[in-house]
Amino acid sequence: MDVKIGKIVHYYNKIGVAVVDLTKPLSAGDKIKISGHDKEFTQEVVSMQIEHQEIKKAKKGDSIGLKVDQEVKENDQVYKVT
Repeated sequence: MDVKIGKIVHYYNKIGVAVVDLTKPLSAGDKIKISGHDKEFTQEVVSMQIEHQEIKKAKKGDSIGLKVDQEVKENDQVYKVT
């Protein structure tokens, strides 16, 4: 079952990075699904940052920069695939 862990609040298309507000923890290596605007894809979390510092784990309430494989839009939902 997929668990909702946050939503996209911004997308930097030049660098392929989404800003995600987390409602649950997330770790590098986790598999996530991003869903919204008639599009859905899954990917592994390979790169996460907070304030330009690379991190391995993010906690509930963090706002992270996440490298994404495809273009996303604001308010797209982020799920952890279990």
